Amino acid sequence: MQLNGSQMILSALKEEKVDLVFGYPGGAIMNVYDEIHKQNYTRHILSRHEQAAVHSADGYARASGKVGVAIVTSGPGITNAITGLATAYTDSIPLVCISGQVNSAMIGTDAFQEIDAVGLSRSCTKHNYLIKDLKDIPRVFKEAFHLARSGRAGPVHIDISKDATAFDKTAMFDYSKPINMPTYKPTIKGNANQIKKAITAMANAKKPLLYVGGGAVLSNTQDLIREFISKTKIPAVETLMARGVVGCDNSYLIGMVGMHGEYAANMAMYESDLIISFGARFDDRVTGSKLSEFGKFAKIIHVDIDPSQVGKVVKVDYPIVGDLKDVLVQMIDIINSGIQFSDYTSWIDNIAKNKQKEPLRYNNSDEVLKPQWVIEQIGEFFKGKAIVSTDVGQHQMWTAQFYPFTHAREFITSGGLGTMGFGFPAAMGCAMANKDKVAINITGDGSFLMNIQELVTCHDEGIKVINIVLNNRYLGMVRQWQTFFYEDRFSQTDLNNSPNFVAIAEAFGALGLQVKTKDELKGALQKALESKRSVIIDVITDRREEVFPMVATNKAINDMYLFKDENK
Repeated sequence: MQLNGSQMILSALKEEKVDLVFGYPGGAIMNVYDEIHKQNYTRHILSRHEQAAVHSADGYARASGKVGVAIVTSGPGITNAITGLATAYTDSIPLVCISGQVNSAMIGTDAFQEIDAVGLSRSCTKHNYLIKDLKDIPRVFKEAFHLARSGRAGPVHIDISKDATAFDKTAMFDYSKPINMPTYKPTIKGNANQIKKAITAMANAKKPLLYVGGGAVLSNTQDLIREFISKTKIPAVETLMARGVVGCDNSYLIGMVGMHGEYAANMAMYESDLIISFGARFDDRVTGSKLSEFGKFAKIIHVDIDPSQVGKVVKVDYPIVGDLKDVLVQMIDIINSGIQFSDYTSWIDNIAKNKQKEPLRYNNSDEVLKPQWVIEQIGEFFKGKAIVSTDVGQHQMWTAQFYPFTHAREFITSGGLGTMGFGFPAAMGCAMANKDKVAINITGDGSFLMNIQELVTCHDEGIKVINIVLNNRYLGMVRQWQTFFYEDRFSQTDLNNSPNFVAIAEAFGALGLQVKTKDELKGALQKALESKRSVIIDVITDRREEVFPMVATNKAINDMYLFKDENK
C-alpha cells in the first residue's frame, strides 16, 4: 500500500508489535507526532526529558525482554538522549531510538537544531542509520529491530530527515521482504567439541565456580542455569547485572562478586581452579585492577554470544561462542548422558567457612536508620512482588547486597555506564511492562534529583512508582572514596541542604512521606502500596555509613576493605 513516511513509521512499529513508546516532540519529528495522534495502536508516553524517555524505554526492555522504543527530535533532542543510548549499549539492552533530523537538503548547513546525530551515536549504539528517502523506511526499521534483539542485544538509532516524513510524499510500504544482511550472522549454536572439552574440565575440577553475568538475563536462561547447578552441584556467584538469576534461596549461590561483592564470593573467584563464565564479560569491577592476580589458579571457560568479548580481558582456555540458551541445552544434554562430576564437598565447605568468617553485616542502630536495615525491611515487605530499580551509588550496592532477589529481571540497574538519574524513569518502564508487579525505585538524594521531573509524567499518564530515597545528604559513593583516599576532603559532595521531598511530591501530584525512625518505615511502605499515585518515601539515613566489602583501585579481587565492627 502507498503510505507517507510518517505513516510508514507507525505501520512499522505496529508490524513489530510495539504498543508503547516513550518520547518528546519537536520540530523535526513533528510529522511523526501528528501520525501518532491519528492512530490508536501504539501508546505514547510523554516524558519530560529525552534522557528519561530513553531510560524508560530501557527499563521497559529490561523488565519485559522486548525491544524498548523512544522517539526524540533533532539537535538537543538527540543529544539529551545520548546518555540513555550509552546506558543501554554498555548493558546490551535491546532498544530502538528514532530521532528527527532537518530536511535532507539542509543537512550539513548548520541549520536550526541540526547536529550530526549518527556521528554522535556511533560509539554508543550497536548500529545506526540516517534515512533521507522514505522508500528506505520499511527496510531500515525491519533491520533495526532485528539488530536490537538478536545476537548480543543493544540499542539501534534511526535518524530520519523531516522531508522523509512529509505528508505529500508516498511510496509502497512492504514489510514482508526478508532481511538481507550478509555480514551480520551471529553464532547461535556453540561448538560441540569445545562444549565437550568444557564439560570434561568441569567434571575433573576440584574447585569449579560458576560466574553468572547479565547475559544470563538477556538470554532468558534462568531455569536452565538452575538446572545446570542442580545437576553439577557447582557453586555460583552472580554479577551485579545477574542478581536473581540463581536466586537468593538457592543453597549453591555464594553471593554477588565484584568491587562490593561478598567476601566469600570474591575469595571463591580468587581460589577457584576453574571459572565458568556464563554471559559475563570479565568487567574490571569483577576482576579488580590487578589482572595478574585474577584467576591465577584457574582455567577459564567463557561462553558468550559476542566473539569480541571472549579473551578480550583475560586469557580463556575454553572459548565457546554462541547463544547461552543453546549452549546450556547442549551442556545439559551431555551431562544427562552420564558424565560423573568430582565431589566438591571440601570446596563448598571452604566457601561456607568464608561466608561465616566475613558475612555481609553492619552495625544496626535504634538511634539512626541504617540503609542496609531499610533495604532488608523493603525486601521482607515486597519479596517476590516487586521489580526493583536503582540509581547509582551506595544505595545501588546496598540494594544488590541486601535485597532478596528471587528471579531474573527483578533487579534493574545501570551496570556498565553507572548512570545517575536512571532509576526513576527505568522504574516507569518497568511499571508499564509488568502491571502485576510493584515498581520500586531505590535511590539516593543525589541521583533522584536528576530526573525528578518525571513525577509529572507519572501523574499525567497514571504510572505508579514507589521511590524510596535513602537520604544521607551526600553524594554517598563519591564521599566514601573521599573518606578512604582523600583524607575526608568532601569536595562538592555535601548535600546537607537537600530539598523537602515531601513537599516536592505533593507539588507534582505524588504522595510524599518521610521516615526518620524504624517504627515509621513499615507504615510508610503500607501507605505507598495502597496509594493510587506515585510515591516518594524520604528515608533519613546515617550520613556516614560505608559500603563493605570494597575492592580499591589497583587492587586484586581478593584484596578487600572489610567491615569493622564498631561495637568490638
